[in-house]
Amino acid sequence: MPRRFVDISVALENGIKSNADQVAKIKRIVEDLSLEVATPAEARERLALKGGDMVKF
Repeated sequence: MPRRFVDISVALENGIKSNADQVAKIKRIVEDLSLEVATPAEARERLALKGGDMVKF
């Protein structure tokens, strides 16, 4: 399956006051485009990131 990357910029606008608000807005936009939002585990795997239990800080 080909990899698809979507860059979406969310400016601070009415109602966007926190990171959680930005995440909720992006999730809504992605789902409105009929795309599926990756779970945290899927995102870590795709980006080759360690989980919180694998870092030493």
